[in-house]
Amino acid sequence: MHYRQAFLAAALACLVASVAPAQILDATAPEAQGVESAAVLAFVEAFENQVDAPHGLVILRHGHPIAEGWWAPYEPNAPHMLYSLSKSFTSLAIGMLYDAGKLDIDDPVISFFPDKLPDRPSENLQAMRVRDLLSMTTGHDQDTLDRLTQGHGDDWVRTFLSLEVEHRPGTFFRYNTGATYMCSAIVQKLTGQTVLEFLKPRLFDPLGIQNPTWESCPRGINTGGWGLSIGTRDIASFGQLMLQRGRWGDRQLISSNWVTLASAAQTPTGTNPQSDWDQGYGFQFWRCRHDGFRGDGAFGQYCIVLPKQDVVVAINSGQGDMQKTLNLLWEHLLPALSDQPLPANPAAASALAEKMKRLSHDPVAGEATSPLASKINGRTFTFDKNSTDLQSVTFQLEGDAPSVTLLTTRGKQCYHFACGHWFTQTIHYEKLGLPAASTTADQPVAASAAWTKPNQLTLQAWLTATPFRIDMQFHFADDANALTLDIRVHPLQEKPATIKATAP
Repeated sequence: MHYRQAFLAAALACLVASVAPAQILDATAPEAQGVESAAVLAFVEAFENQVDAPHGLVILRHGHPIAEGWWAPYEPNAPHMLYSLSKSFTSLAIGMLYDAGKLDIDDPVISFFPDKLPDRPSENLQAMRVRDLLSMTTGHDQDTLDRLTQGHGDDWVRTFLSLEVEHRPGTFFRYNTGATYMCSAIVQKLTGQTVLEFLKPRLFDPLGIQNPTWESCPRGINTGGWGLSIGTRDIASFGQLMLQRGRWGDRQLISSNWVTLASAAQTPTGTNPQSDWDQGYGFQFWRCRHDGFRGDGAFGQYCIVLPKQDVVVAINSGQGDMQKTLNLLWEHLLPALSDQPLPANPAAASALAEKMKRLSHDPVAGEATSPLASKINGRTFTFDKNSTDLQSVTFQLEGDAPSVTLLTTRGKQCYHFACGHWFTQTIHYEKLGLPAASTTADQPVAASAAWTKPNQLTLQAWLTATPFRIDMQFHFADDANALTLDIRVHPLQEKPATIKATAP
């Protein structure tokens, strides 16, 4: 799954007259919904201790939230990048057009773009159907995303159609984010609207999802396979809609037939029975073990639907091992589910509720100042030539909002921080090497710093609308005229980069 390329460049008949009643019911104690509070608590604690780093969690049983919480500095339902979980929303846009008779999943892809075809379309390109885009069986040997986003032209549709199709479509599975982009392009071709515009009155508004955003290609087509940002509760509502087979209140937002098609195994993906990526792929949804299905996105964004158990789990996080979270879910939550309500357990339910209220990533621990602070205050250190493109760092350590400013050849980032708590701010990321979004954007950031040694200033900056945080350790020479920076973008980098700098 080539997720990293995404950020290096990530029914017509159901017109909305009014917002349908919400389908997420009142929160209850887990036992009232047949779930052991102690087991939910065990999952939350294991998730917290074994996954770096959880951001937000919502668990629904029978439509009721039985546990939800956000690890500070993350906040309830603040927008969060979904990466490839965006694909599942694009699937529903195609499904609504299918339900309305505006397209058929066996329509040839080339039929939508006759003006963008190569002079001599290959037999395999001519054989590619909408079905093949949805099921990741386009016939391409590798993901096409890199070639779309890093090519010389800005017409991604034309580029996609110009690529060699090595295998007969429908016969070869290859996870292919470019295929989802083509689904988005088809929606826009047929409706004159982006996927976001098309889904807003038909999906987002009925579900109560406010202010969704979606990145676009240079020609204004939503990226489809990544780029959607919504909150954790929004993900849970989407999962509940799928669990209810497209029904929301008194309206059918998407047909039950499409939910069946999208969530079924349309193509095999592997043979390992212990892997949740080897259970088959539907129409922009993965199959799971235990007869479930899910949408998921890079670095731990999940919408997990378990129809037999009547459970939805929504997760935002920033992690490298996505299988681990699913393993913990199967280990702790599944055995704790009962078909009937369980006897009340006030002590266990109270312990879980208190835990969910106190979720937090601790700010950097250490001293608020150091004898070296006055020596480096106001000074700029110039970095040696390095692969991160950092040029210099400037320290302003006095006042109520001390800061560290990083300068690159393409711009700067000024991180204000606090000692002992999180300092929240908005930072403008414009064509910078450190990931925030694949487009220019203002990003919410929470930063904390402390002197972890007399000569070491440690700074953490959590980009709270993304899976990323930036860990920085500045090691100063005794004379305060030189430093060494260890910098790591988590979870993208396994080890920090080490860069030396000197002051004039």
